[in-house]
Amino acid sequence: MDVKFSIDRTSPVPLYFQLSQQLEAAIEHGQLAPGALLGNEIELAGRLGLSRPTVRQAIQALVDKGLLVRRRGIGTQVVRSQVKRPLELSSLYDDLEAAGQHPGTRVLDVADLPAPPDVAAALGIAEGTGVRRIERLRLTHGDPIAFLRNYLPPPVPAPARRDLEATGLYRLLRAAGTTLHSARQSIGARAATEEEAALLAEPPGAPLLSMRRTAFDDKGHAVEYGTHLYRASRYTFELQLLIRP
Repeated sequence: MDVKFSIDRTSPVPLYFQLSQQLEAAIEHGQLAPGALLGNEIELAGRLGLSRPTVRQAIQALVDKGLLVRRRGIGTQVVRSQVKRPLELSSLYDDLEAAGQHPGTRVLDVADLPAPPDVAAALGIAEGTGVRRIERLRLTHGDPIAFLRNYLPPPVPAPARRDLEATGLYRLLRAAGTTLHSARQSIGARAATEEEAALLAEPPGAPLLSMRRTAFDDKGHAVEYGTHLYRASRYTFELQLLIRP
């Protein structure tokens, strides 16, 4: 493990927490990739000049978060990083790429169909108007993280399947001349169905984060409606809250 750690013994922040935060940052930024071994607690404690209980507490905090796992006969191993996504008008693909998460896409289905009532209401079009539905599985490091279902109304140009496999939807819409300006979004949670669980490599009934978003262009027209499901074990939304003056 080549990651450098800096422990400040004059800080009021507990030593175990400093180490835990730095380990988590190294996992998030790809310095510690899935499968990497941390070495044993005695070795890490000696290298950092920390007590073994301090190192054990730091590691346990990340085991509890699902980022590390202790394997008998192998040692402590990185399992995966958790994606923290800021709440802003950006595509999941771009956010994952910026975070060094090596995004990938598996296109499950592309179909033209009459807009059902909820989709028509979200897009501000008449029920039954033809829309294009795109279903994709988003992956990081080859593992599924989200099931994405998007609807595009006319006259928004529909990207080709091969392009959807190569990059994010918003990037393709911008390249085709659509100006994304704002969005209305809601976030919720629910249990995974058997089909969703199979797609996302989770057990049936596992908690999933849900998100619904309608994106608008600079003229106020709805250009995309998405209903997405994210693995709660791998994904969080990050918000910045301000006090009103």
